[in-house]
Amino acid sequence: MRTAVINIVGLSDSLLGPHMPRLTAFAEQAGRCSYAPEFPALTCSAQSSVITGAGPEGHGIVSNGWYDRENAEVRFWKQSNHIVRGTKVWETLRDEMPGFTCAQLFWWYNMHSSVDLAVTPRPLYPADGRKVFDIHTQPMTLRDELKRDLGDFPFPAFWGPAAGIASSEWIAASAQWVETKHQPTLTFVYLPHLDYPLQKLGPRAPEIPGELSKIDRCAGGLIDFYQKRGVRVMVLSEYGISAVSRPVHLNRLFRERGWLSIKNELCRETLDCGGSRAFAVADHQIAHVYVNDSAIRDEVRSLLEQTDGVEEVRSPSELWGAGVAAERAGDFIAVAAPDAWFTYCFWNDDSLAPDYARTVDIHRKPGYDPCELFIDPELAWPKLRIAKFLLKKKLGLRGLLDVIPLDASLVKGSHGRDRVPGPEQPVLLGGGDVSSAADIHRTILESVRR
Repeated sequence: MRTAVINIVGLSDSLLGPHMPRLTAFAEQAGRCSYAPEFPALTCSAQSSVITGAGPEGHGIVSNGWYDRENAEVRFWKQSNHIVRGTKVWETLRDEMPGFTCAQLFWWYNMHSSVDLAVTPRPLYPADGRKVFDIHTQPMTLRDELKRDLGDFPFPAFWGPAAGIASSEWIAASAQWVETKHQPTLTFVYLPHLDYPLQKLGPRAPEIPGELSKIDRCAGGLIDFYQKRGVRVMVLSEYGISAVSRPVHLNRLFRERGWLSIKNELCRETLDCGGSRAFAVADHQIAHVYVNDSAIRDEVRSLLEQTDGVEEVRSPSELWGAGVAAERAGDFIAVAAPDAWFTYCFWNDDSLAPDYARTVDIHRKPGYDPCELFIDPELAWPKLRIAKFLLKKKLGLRGLLDVIPLDASLVKGSHGRDRVPGPEQPVLLGGGDVSSAADIHRTILESVRR
């Protein structure tokens, strides 16, 4: 049976109700269940588990980014599907079913995949240092066709201070376009909207009901579209969002111990990971801690266990055994307390923070930075500052859009923990009872095989 899997990021059982009437009605008609999130409960790890039916020990995705020991570089938000080990669900079905096709729309690791149709965000990076918003598609001709019919993808609405419903609406429209033109056997659709306000404002903020209504209209319209065409719909989420109030700066603690190597670059500080004795790669509520100097290994673990805001320290080899996950993961994985999250910050003086710290720069920062969802509230005339930057960009001049705050206390929602209360767990609607991402993988296989 032709099937569409819609990923509504951040959706949890506690959010369904009067502010999401269409999704709630779908859940009542098709069935709903919550399930324990993967560890770590992060976008790239959770999606890879659904796609492969394996955990990090099989697919190797230990977070949204990690430290590449050979290149001595932290690499975040990479996009090649080759990074994900294991057999993907569409590869299994293609071997079984002549004529099977699969479309993957904005799920992560979507470049150079073995799917038939792919659309994913991918800026252009000309040699003069510019960054031009765009998408990458497979086949390549799909890019121009989509942009001709739907207009440019609203990239600023996908991430950054302007992130909002427009990106999810464009993705939903692209899903309808792909279905109308190509009728894939299996389609994966990623609708990110809830991730933004839930992290930025927290799940209990008074603005959240309005944001729930926005994604309900968007997703509800897409569900109706698929059902009218005889396509079975499943709605899932990767994780729920927990309220947080405490940022934990592990790298600053390591710096106090003299474990970090800090480089002065044009009067700013940058983190020299390869030269550091120990450092943390923070990703929401988990942090991979890499220890380059084995002599301090026990001391590092002891410090982590004694740090306020760290609930637990786990060993990758005990979690996943020997193999790709343990090779990519830190020597230790710190898990935050329920109301805490980890920053990547390593500087003590904001005047010495690296230039990328105040910009949206998801690839250069050695860790995830949810502060990129905010405009610095202490800036005078921020809109004028942005307008000047856009004018310079239009004229072909270089510049920094340095409007991101360095105040981590602004962040009110996070995720990554696998042990969360039931109302904060991810959900599956229209797929029966499941208890893990591996179960969802099997459910997708069974749906298409019908």
